[in-house]
Amino acid sequence: MRVLLVTALTPAVWGTTYAVTTEFLPPGRPLLSGVLRALPAGLLLLAATRRLPHGAWWWKSAVLGALNIGFFFALLFASAYRLPGGMAAVLGAVQPLLVAGLSTLLLTERASLRTVLAGLIGAVGVALAVLTAAARLDPIGILAGLAGAASMAVGLVLTKRWGRPGVSLLTATGWQLTAGGLVLIPIMLLGEGLPASLSGRNLIGYGYLSLIGTAVAYTLWFRGLERLPAARVSLLSLLSPVTATALGWAALGQSLTAVQVSGMVLAFGAVLLGQSSTRRPGAGRPPAGVVHRRFRVTAKRRTRGLGSIRARRTMVSRPG
Repeated sequence: MRVLLVTALTPAVWGTTYAVTTEFLPPGRPLLSGVLRALPAGLLLLAATRRLPHGAWWWKSAVLGALNIGFFFALLFASAYRLPGGMAAVLGAVQPLLVAGLSTLLLTERASLRTVLAGLIGAVGVALAVLTAAARLDPIGILAGLAGAASMAVGLVLTKRWGRPGVSLLTATGWQLTAGGLVLIPIMLLGEGLPASLSGRNLIGYGYLSLIGTAVAYTLWFRGLERLPAARVSLLSLLSPVTATALGWAALGQSLTAVQVSGMVLAFGAVLLGQSSTRRPGAGRPPAGVVHRRFRVTAKRRTRGLGSIRARRTMVSRPG
């Protein structure tokens, strides 16, 4: 439960990104925001741990960084800019369903019916919480949103499947963040170019997103992914749009309708439903050592009783 609660802090922190972006960051710079979120955080962790990838982990870190950070950030921002009214958050809510399916194919984790229902209920709840009647459907934005959710889902499952190569969690997180930031740099230069200047307010916003929203948040996220089933961790991502909606109401003075409140309650209930649906690995079975001890005791008993068993069989087989 403690690991679950700490992991749930990550999507809650990510839910503050919208408020920080509107209040502190320069407008029209989504790719720059992605680079300054990922790359400084990754370089900071690399400087602290002083470990570089080795062997196959050069390309594995590049793949995971691109899926979890680089491609995900670029597609998420493209979707957010083309789909007003929170439609990007609704498309991102399909991620738990994708993770459940991929976990069944690539991992030993089997998604229960309750987990799938929790994902569907959560997607409906997020839709009610963030959608507005004025939201328009943009084909490119929809494709970008679905591709971003798929990128993050594949990255989560591969992170779970590959694990860590005997290094600390901070080291592995630093590899991914650095790779993701480097992937974003050419996309940013082609799509936006470099800014003329940044204000002190902008630097404060980028510092928060890089240190708290990325370095700390992704470390906790990957820590939870190591200790919990991938489907359960993915369901926690539903808390991000709910947090963003609640923060907009509490801090930015945005109004909430009864439908939005109902959607938030529904999404939060889906998270609770999903967390109670998955058995812990090995639940219901004794530890391996206990099994071995029981096997040895049983074998000894069988060996000791072998003579009496043979004697009884002989007595039974003799006439009279």
